[in-house]
Amino acid sequence: MKLFNISPINYELEEQINHKIDFKTKPLNALGTLETIAKQLCLIQQTLTPTLNNTLLIVFAADHGIAAKNGISPYPQEVTAQMVLNFLNGGAAINVFCKQNNIKLKVVDAGVNFDFAKNTSLINAKIAKGTNDYSKQSAMSKQQCTEAIKKGAELVEQYHNEGTNCIAFGEMGIGNTSSASLLMSAFTKIPIEHCVGKGTGLTIDGVSKKTVILKQVQNLHGISKDPLENLKNFGGFEIAMMCGAMLKAAELKMSIIIDGFIVTSALLVAQAIAPNILDYCLFSHVSNEQGHKKMLSYLNAKPILQLDLRLGEGTGAAIVYPIIQSSVNFMNEMANFESAGVSNK
Repeated sequence: MKLFNISPINYELEEQINHKIDFKTKPLNALGTLETIAKQLCLIQQTLTPTLNNTLLIVFAADHGIAAKNGISPYPQEVTAQMVLNFLNGGAAINVFCKQNNIKLKVVDAGVNFDFAKNTSLINAKIAKGTNDYSKQSAMSKQQCTEAIKKGAELVEQYHNEGTNCIAFGEMGIGNTSSASLLMSAFTKIPIEHCVGKGTGLTIDGVSKKTVILKQVQNLHGISKDPLENLKNFGGFEIAMMCGAMLKAAELKMSIIIDGFIVTSALLVAQAIAPNILDYCLFSHVSNEQGHKKMLSYLNAKPILQLDLRLGEGTGAAIVYPIIQSSVNFMNEMANFESAGVSNK
């Protein structure tokens, strides 16, 4: 697999950035997290005047072989394809929030178990019609895993070449909280029972049953020191594709808005491959899925919002976007003490 060349952020401009923020017409640190976001964007873009250009959110959709196993999800696998059609028709939460905040939305078939009509806006990057049932074998082959990463990277490079410098990711795939829980446990070394949550709405008994199944899966495959082996064993095509997309975005020095539990599981894989990726990530929110807070703690990440979301699709990333815009706007448009004729003594 092609290695990604992700350089750490250059901090040479830090003093100038801090000076510009501190001499705006406000008390020191009065804009709190907005100042932190503005500084990070300035460092990513290596400028004192950051911009958000052609911001894009990509939803990757795929099915999981494990979803056919009783006890993993209260919803049948067909819901993945049905929700993809809902995205294409503009009826999902992510459509509403992207439209509200003027974010371009793209939907990618990474591996849905359905044949979509060709005359839609859906991007066909299908690896296969869903992964294997990883309670019996690896979710995907090494070749499929590599191909998914490559396709995610190619899409991001395309949009970067079209002028996008800020990107977010969402996902859809019945059963993908199970993959995310397994990946979380593999990378954080947290026992699987502390990683499993309600997903799309399991009861307490349902969560217990799901935990038993996933513990058996973990015992079958073990945990590898190779991040790609864990991704191959436990991942979904949408998670692998997001992983490649994130790695390419960081290599291209784009700002990456991280959504919730599933998206962060893809980031766990990506940061194990290239730790510098975290320099380019803004963490939109902490999910109501029980493992997400632990994921963020492992990554030493501070989420911007806490809204008890547990929907996926990239909704948290879309909702937080106006706050990120506010950080850019105050940095570029707010007066400083000298230009405003305001005393700072």
